[in-house]
Amino acid sequence: MSEADNLVLRILLDPDHRRDPYPLYAALRTTAPVHRSSLGATFLTRHADCQLVLRDPRCGKPDAQWEARFPPPPGLFSARPSMEVGDDGEAVPALGRSMLTLNPPDHTRVRGLVSRAFTPRRVASLEPAIVRMLDDLLDPIAARGESEIMGDLAFRLPVAVIGELVGVPESDRDQFRGLVRRASALVEPVATPEVVAEAQEAAGAMLDYFSDLIAERRRQPQDDLLSALISARDGEDRLSELELQSTAIIIFLAGFETTTNLIGNGLYALLTQPDGIRRLRRDGSLDDTAIDELLRWDSPVQLDMRVTFEDVALPGGEVLEAGSRVVTFLGAANHDPAVFADPGRMDLGRTDSPILSFAVGPHYCLGASLARAEGRLVLRGLLDRFSDIELLDDDPPRRTGFTLRGFDELPVRLTTNADRPTTGRSR
Repeated sequence: MSEADNLVLRILLDPDHRRDPYPLYAALRTTAPVHRSSLGATFLTRHADCQLVLRDPRCGKPDAQWEARFPPPPGLFSARPSMEVGDDGEAVPALGRSMLTLNPPDHTRVRGLVSRAFTPRRVASLEPAIVRMLDDLLDPIAARGESEIMGDLAFRLPVAVIGELVGVPESDRDQFRGLVRRASALVEPVATPEVVAEAQEAAGAMLDYFSDLIAERRRQPQDDLLSALISARDGEDRLSELELQSTAIIIFLAGFETTTNLIGNGLYALLTQPDGIRRLRRDGSLDDTAIDELLRWDSPVQLDMRVTFEDVALPGGEVLEAGSRVVTFLGAANHDPAVFADPGRMDLGRTDSPILSFAVGPHYCLGASLARAEGRLVLRGLLDRFSDIELLDDDPPRRTGFTLRGFDELPVRLTTNADRPTTGRSR
């Protein structure tokens, strides 16, 4: 096995290095920045290469025709198929026909129907409601003086926000934390057959739930995104039934999963580098740049995968042959010294931040502005409400996956700011 293959396996599989994969990313970038691996994929660590692959129309998501034309070679990425057979006999991605798995023109059509719910103006209009939800969650935390942040706040706020937007009833939301954790194995590069089976079962349970909710909204439409998607499906700009179900699931899940990990990873970074948190307390004008820096520093999404439909030349002259499976290490790209000055230093005022945490190009995350807004409001709410926040575990337990990077638990002790009213800002 080559040195570069060994680095890739350590990045993906070694729990010790999973705590901090960034030194290994740097080593892989030095050893083989475009690594054609015997593991069944080409791995990219340079920002320019990752950005090109994510933008280029000659790259995209594997569909049935591509899979038939380019069967996977032996290796890490041949352990399970990315396509399954639906009820109608059509080969579909394991996560259904959503924006996550479609290519143009279908991707363009579906994305166009959803994008109107995530405009900057729409997100700005949601901020007062987000602040009220945040205050309601921080009140009991302040009363206790301790919190397991991931369960008490990092999950509950984003799921409440996207639940209201999509139209998932409050009483139904808690079940999705476990379902999403199991289903997330479908986006991991490495998983055992047993874990994949559990993930597919969880994905099936979510499809069943949203199928029932869609039927209910057809009977009784409401002022929510799900009802709007149903109307679009029944109107001139149609979604198939599977597209409707899959799109509802992906919007809902992506609406809290990435933001949950942004909050957890960002808070941990600040608490382990107290100069940053002191700087934020002094200067609230840094809130926006701080969120992008925290996304760069420890991205909630560490990799994204594409396939090539044609030969693609990279900026350095290397060519990705048609039929390649290409892994863009987003976490590595966000620490590329060719783009980010002194990338190993967390600088909350950094402005050279073309981060790839939300990808780029056709599959750029629609909810990026909403995630940024929630992250900014949460961090500012915590700093305003509490004069001191202390980690209760120096090495809090992390999620076992690699693609979606975050914590299982983040226990903290909090001291309420005596100069701040006990009621929330928005009340």
